[in-house]
Amino acid sequence: MLALDHFASYPEQLGLGLVTWLALGVALARVPAERRAQALGVVVFATLGEVTGSLIWGVYTYRLHNLPLFVPPAHGLVYLTGLALATALARHARVLVGVAAAAAATWGLLGLTVLPRRDVAGAVGVPLLLLFLWRGRNRAIYAAVFLVVASLELYGTAIGTWRWAPELPGLGIPDGNPPSGVASGYVWFDVMAMLVAPFIMLMTARARGLRRAAVSQPAARDAGELPRPVVRAQAE
Repeated sequence: MLALDHFASYPEQLGLGLVTWLALGVALARVPAERRAQALGVVVFATLGEVTGSLIWGVYTYRLHNLPLFVPPAHGLVYLTGLALATALARHARVLVGVAAAAAATWGLLGLTVLPRRDVAGAVGVPLLLLFLWRGRNRAIYAAVFLVVASLELYGTAIGTWRWAPELPGLGIPDGNPPSGVASGYVWFDVMAMLVAPFIMLMTARARGLRRAAVSQPAARDAGELPRPVVRAQAE
């Protein structure tokens, strides 16, 4: 989608968005309900982050200066991809976490020393990511998501799908393109989604229960109000 978006007009970009939503729907149909709730939570929190960071604050800008329609569902796909990677490497979870931590720390140091754009803002986010990788209950998922996000960030900025501002608007803090600590924000989306997923499932279960009760009560009431002669006739 990123490669196609590089050449797409706005109407074509809307088509890419519809395809991405369809892909997310197919992917969600193949995972358990809890993971489905988590992925949808990531879509919600990440979209709020996109609106705030891109459209309002201007920390980064998409090619057409909008929020492409494919971006919100893509966040859900990124989470599911990270989850699949963590599951596939479950036996090597420590190695996965170690690789992600080493990559994040190295990237942050390079951004402060040798990369063309000084990346102070990104380096600030790296310790937060390392903290999640060290103390988080879902460290393998965070590590896998970091690797997926880092790959997409490097690729997306390289082909010009989006670009990060040289400095954080209003703060003047140098920022990379992409910043090394960008995945720490994405981990926050994952953390929040995992926290709210049980409540989403509970509310959904209650709503289904109330709906079933509302359907069954009129049927039971109608049966109870049936005139006795009719009931006797039916029994005979």
